[in-house]
Amino acid sequence: MTVTIYHNPNCSTSRNTLGLIRNTGEEPVIVEYLKTPLSRDELRALVQRLGISTRELMRTKEKLYAELGLADPSVSDDSLLDAMAVHPILMNRPVVITGKGAKLCRPESEVVLDILEKPQRGAFAKEDGTPVVDANGRRIAR
Repeated sequence: MTVTIYHNPNCSTSRNTLGLIRNTGEEPVIVEYLKTPLSRDELRALVQRLGISTRELMRTKEKLYAELGLADPSVSDDSLLDAMAVHPILMNRPVVITGKGAKLCRPESEVVLDILEKPQRGAFAKEDGTPVVDANGRRIAR
């Protein structure tokens, strides 16, 4: 199965996750969801595939989240999905889908290692220099 990443190139966690995918030799399908927003139905399907709540897919620290009153617990999932469809910046990222499953790879990009089908081909460090994978392609425990 092809690897798909819902990606924001301005986000270091998303860039690190993409780097870990590419470190397997795989070139994923990259969906820049800010340029190509997901529909309400696509977002609903993504939430179901991830096995998380709709609110967990939202960027609760995004200023717009508060401005739109989305923090109110009485706001329905349908309203949250509508908000993400209209304002894709509200979608948390990165999200990766592989044949082994789907993950919201936040707050740590290395969560993606749990669902990648191919092994890492060598050392990998995050943009900040934090090592994630050693020279033998093994995950470094923290």
